[in-house]
Amino acid sequence: MMTIENRKIMVCDDDQGILDVLQMLLESEGYDVYTEINSTNLIKEIKTQLPDLLLLDLWMPVLSGDQVLKAIRATQEFKTLPVIVLSASVDGSSIASNAGATDFVPKPFDMDDLIAKIKELLRRL
Repeated sequence: MMTIENRKIMVCDDDQGILDVLQMLLESEGYDVYTEINSTNLIKEIKTQLPDLLLLDLWMPVLSGDQVLKAIRATQEFKTLPVIVLSASVDGSSIASNAGATDFVPKPFDMDDLIAKIKELLRRL
């Protein structure tokens, strides 16, 4: 069984500040963190890094989070990848679940809440 130390988390958000905060937070929890600011590169990055979990922003330029997520879910090898969608949108939760998200965390997010959800999802793997 994999230990928490070598779990890989990919974070995709178009806000560098959020990427930096999440990377610092998750690395302090012992995760390997990969960040991607451009959603159009995300699927290629997932194929390269093979993360155990994805944190995905909903509202991004060019390809929105729900569009990317639908593409991920349509890819056989990533059908079951746990994806937590982050969004400040009021209807973010329903958009996220319709696109195939495993879980949803509203922005601004509570760090402890987010870490708890990540740990819970990774425990199930």
